[in-house]
Amino acid sequence: MPFINIRLVREVIASDPEGKKATIAAKVTEAVKEATGLSDSDVWVVFEEVAARDWYLGPKSVAARRGL
Repeated sequence: MPFINIRLVREVIASDPEGKKATIAAKVTEAVKEATGLSDSDVWVVFEEVAARDWYLGPKSVAARRGL
């Protein structure tokens, strides 16, 4: 059973976290189902939200890069 862990910057989905996660999970699940022939209940999707100030690209945080 595939276990998909998706990390994303919390602020990116702040306007509708539940809706955006549901959309992402549905699309990722569908892609895995198409590739493997598994069913919905065989694909696990987990989200980890990381604050922009805690996610770095090189020496600068995402928050600093985006001026947050």
